[in-house]
Amino acid sequence: MTESRVALVGIIVSSKEAIDDLNHLLSEYGEYIIGRMGLPYKERKISIISVAMDAPADVINSMTGKLGKLPGISTKTIYAKNM
Repeated sequence: MTESRVALVGIIVSSKEAIDDLNHLLSEYGEYIIGRMGLPYKERKISIISVAMDAPADVINSMTGKLGKLPGISTKTIYAKNM
């Protein structure tokens, strides 16, 4: 069995073009998502989304790789130190 990791995925949405695809992808990986928080930043016309996950690293990397290919979406992931 692959070791599960705790990670925080930061997502910046700078275009509404891919919102449906973004939400679909997050739903696809829903079993690994601990929680999600979204903040609209109207002054800059962006949204900031934080997604906490507990999943094998390859699952997290797969999701963030797919998210990063969407237009107007930027992501960065940080992992908890091994516990």
